[in-house]
Amino acid sequence: MSGAFSPRQSALLLVDLQNDFIHCDGAYARGGLKNEEIAALPARLAPLAHHMRAQGSMILGTLFTLPPGRDGEPIISPHLKSLRPFLKKGDFAPGSWGQAIVDDLNAVDATIEKIAYSAFYMTRLEWMLRKCGITHLVVGGIVTNGGVASTVRDAHVRDIEVVVLSDGCAAFAPDVHAAALEGLKPVAKIVDIQTIMRAELC
Repeated sequence: MSGAFSPRQSALLLVDLQNDFIHCDGAYARGGLKNEEIAALPARLAPLAHHMRAQGSMILGTLFTLPPGRDGEPIISPHLKSLRPFLKKGDFAPGSWGQAIVDDLNAVDATIEKIAYSAFYMTRLEWMLRKCGITHLVVGGIVTNGGVASTVRDAHVRDIEVVVLSDGCAAFAPDVHAAALEGLKPVAKIVDIQTIMRAELC
């Protein structure tokens, strides 16, 4: 990785920090999937979002989305349906409360709808980054081994430099989170939130 980031060429990318994933009334909570580390992320990331915005960086949020298909039923990939059988009509629907970023982080400059793990797959993210002159990403969100890891790897092959926030990401198990961070070391810089704020990497 190269040196310090230029604020105007940097963006904080918040991955999938949405009501249906995190809020106590969201789809995952209704399905019995709650996690304290995941729930704590918005409060941890909000100061960094404020810090980066004040320096002139962009704040972007990804929105995992289940678009409606026939009869309004959500289009859910088979692997996700197998993992999360509780997902139903209305969950992660475009424009819904559940799809939206949680209130602590909802003051973003732009959102990117996505239908798979990577925020680059079949989305406008790369186009937006190029048009806005963004060459560096600081990434936080969920889950470390899923949406975060896939997005970071796809950024790497596009020559976009990435910092992954070790305490700004989470998975459903600490060992899975740790293993995912270890696996990302060849393609990203791994730091905690306070370190990146003090060092002004962004």
